[in-house]
Amino acid sequence: MFRPLTLMAAAAFGFMAAGTPAAVAAIHDGNWSVLIITEKGSCDRAYRYSVGVANGQVRYQGDAAVNFNGSVAPSGAVNVSIRLGDKGANGTGKLSATSGAGTWQGAGGAGECAGRWEAERR
Repeated sequence: MFRPLTLMAAAAFGFMAAGTPAAVAAIHDGNWSVLIITEKGSCDRAYRYSVGVANGQVRYQGDAAVNFNGSVAPSGAVNVSIRLGDKGANGTGKLSATSGAGTWQGAGGAGECAGRWEAERR
């Protein structure tokens, strides 16, 4: 079954601060734990994944074979997309220095699903 959290795990991270881009990136760079919660559809109820943020790029830190792309804008806005074969999901949200939240939607073996995600710095 497709794991929306994997694609959301991606699903979480941004940064904004005065100064150089390196200083801005440092605010959210690091390790995060992301909880993906299904609120609509019959996908698995929840997943927790580890993700990393470096220089505005979100990277899944697990071993699943997924195509994951994610980024954070200087405002903290998060955009992520995950694909596993013909299954996939997209997520949006926002990070602060220590936490984040947003929503996701996608389609997997169980049909279309949607929900929310929460992130915390580790």
